[in-house]
Amino acid sequence: MGNLLKVLTREIENYPHFFLDFENAQPTEGEREIWNQISAVLQDSESILADLQAYKGAGPEIRDAIQNPNDIQLQEKAWNAVCPLVVRLKRFYEFSIRLEKALQSLLESLTCPPYTPTQHLEREQALAKEFAEILHFTLRFDELKMRNPAIQNDFSYYRRTISRNRINNMHLDIENEVNNEMANRMSLFYAEATPMLKTLSNATMHFVSENKTLPIENTTDCLSTMTSVCKVMLETPEYRSRFTSEETLMFCMRVMVGVIILYDHVHPVGAFCKTSKIDAPQDHSTDSDLSNTHSPSWQLSSQQDVQAFSCA
Repeated sequence: MGNLLKVLTREIENYPHFFLDFENAQPTEGEREIWNQISAVLQDSESILADLQAYKGAGPEIRDAIQNPNDIQLQEKAWNAVCPLVVRLKRFYEFSIRLEKALQSLLESLTCPPYTPTQHLEREQALAKEFAEILHFTLRFDELKMRNPAIQNDFSYYRRTISRNRINNMHLDIENEVNNEMANRMSLFYAEATPMLKTLSNATMHFVSENKTLPIENTTDCLSTMTSVCKVMLETPEYRSRFTSEETLMFCMRVMVGVIILYDHVHPVGAFCKTSKIDAPQDHSTDSDLSNTHSPSWQLSSQQDVQAFSCA
């Protein structure tokens, strides 16, 4: 955690200085095809978050069923409560797959030659904004997931019940919608403390491994440049004043933290080694901003996901 704050408090003199318009960026003709693809995914993000926030779980029903194993009515009540919840969890998981593909499309556009990462982000602001929106969604989703143990409890109960019925040669209707292979993949997804961030990390690593002719620096430099641009906008009064709301400032701050954590997963030596493009700080201005954030999601994610503390 301390190393993350170091990164956020570095001097900005050598960072790229331009305004990335997170509020009003519109796609150019060259961006439009990819932008439309990503937009079709992101349009479902708010409903996913609302559905996750409203997720209450089937804790009481499951508890009653476990405490009264011979009461058929309570078993049925718990099962009927869990099944629709598992369908919702499947929807969240399937959205993560769509998000993974969307991120890879964005990385392809934002890292391709002949432009540098700075040139890409400055020229293709609508795509950069969508990249930021994916990161913002990811931190919000993972914050809600980490605060809701009912998700793991419900899914564990579902899998135990399915396994028990298989032993008894019973097939349940929900298996037509959530078969064993899907349940296995969902189980791995929800076992992660921050599943969406893990999805983005895997997507980025897959992009790097699949594009062997593209230097990994093109990808990591894109991430470090995005971090730098966010930091400059937050700490430069001229840029900061162009944001029309506090929400945009919070958005920018969350995105910056999300990119740093993603960079730490992807870069061979992490975000906090001395050889990293994101390195040690001199002042504490962003630190004071972070301490005033209204949501601890960046703290939760950083505590769970920053993996290279030993390098600093």
